[in-house]
Amino acid sequence: MSTALNNVQAYRASLLHFHADPAFHGEAHAWHEDGLLVVEDGRIKAAGDHAALASTLPAGVTPLDYRGQVITPGFIDTHLHYPQTDMIASPAPGLLPWLETYTFPTERRFDDPAHARATAEFFLDELLRCGTTTAIVYCTVHPQSVDAFFEASEARNLRMVAGKVLMDRHCPDFLRDVQGGVGSSADLIAKWHKRGRQLYAITPRFAPTSTDAQLRATAELAQAWPDTFIQTHVSENKDECKWVGELHPQARSYLDVYERFGLMRPRALFGHCIWLDDEDFARMAATGSAAAVCPTSNLFLGSGLFDFEKADGARTLLSLGTDVGAGTSFSMLQTMNEAYKVARLKGSYLPAVRMFYLATLGAARAMGLEGTIGSFAPGAEADFIVLDPKSTPLLARRTAHCDSLEELLFALALLGDDRAVKATYSAGRQVHARA
Repeated sequence: MSTALNNVQAYRASLLHFHADPAFHGEAHAWHEDGLLVVEDGRIKAAGDHAALASTLPAGVTPLDYRGQVITPGFIDTHLHYPQTDMIASPAPGLLPWLETYTFPTERRFDDPAHARATAEFFLDELLRCGTTTAIVYCTVHPQSVDAFFEASEARNLRMVAGKVLMDRHCPDFLRDVQGGVGSSADLIAKWHKRGRQLYAITPRFAPTSTDAQLRATAELAQAWPDTFIQTHVSENKDECKWVGELHPQARSYLDVYERFGLMRPRALFGHCIWLDDEDFARMAATGSAAAVCPTSNLFLGSGLFDFEKADGARTLLSLGTDVGAGTSFSMLQTMNEAYKVARLKGSYLPAVRMFYLATLGAARAMGLEGTIGSFAPGAEADFIVLDPKSTPLLARRTAHCDSLEELLFALALLGDDRAVKATYSAGRQVHARA
């Protein structure tokens, strides 16, 4: 059992973290097969070889022994909807009918604070069970849905980002903001943004459900709070793109609608990005905006295949999202599994080491939070997970014959799920342990 002294804890295992994008740098990761992670006051103090660091531990501190396991920074999910938890795996022929039949009726229930709180509690526990320590989350139009989420996150001392959805047209009356308004978003920002580890995301659902007046008000709010996040959807499927073209005929593209209203900037994350062209990806890179790629959702709804090669050609910031409930799993390992297949179907190849980067440091960079989360850099918040390569009989049999780090990570990504997460830590405190 681990002992702690002066708020120092240590963990012995294989360690993996990143300092660059493997797509563009040959030596992008650090791998310590017999490693030691040292945490002090909820932050990373050191990460390296056990042989080099063991003698630096304060007298009386004994590392918790996770040998045979892999410790990585906690996974970061950059696009998902907590109110849709109860409608995951709902059948529909496409995005728009899926919204009308399942999404909007489900979100209506979040005017009830008790329902919102119960869902947020389950949702966060499920994320932690799957090894996700940070997420960028859509609430509903109801302010109480935001309060419920942040209250549950704050109680667990998690680094979470969330915001109230904005919609003032093309939606049911029971989910509609006052036309042109941003509702209580300013009050919610003042209440929750940077309160402890909570951060706020200004959240227009997508261009079709916001009038020009609401998009202008959203941009003004973002200018008033420049260190908040912006999250929305773009170019998810062809029917949606066609609809946006009819609503905004003056715009060059769907993405251009957001740029015209000043909504592209660092800390702006756009979900899906399937039908973007080269100029769109170039504009994302130039503005510091980021794409949240949601492969399980895109396959489930038949929306299309994200083009990793085109995005990388523009050096667009990329990250991964589960998108629940259009997505089919809370697990970032299962999301990697589908991302790999999407890349193959588009004619490119996504190595496992790149997928783990996208789910950790890559996501932190997309969020403008490098140095805070996503790596074992000294001073970073100690959010990390313990992955068990022998968590299932099949994984144990496959990983017994791995000859490289890439093979090991590939097996975890293609065969792993929540069962592979042995433990989850947030700010140095264990918040999940698999029985």
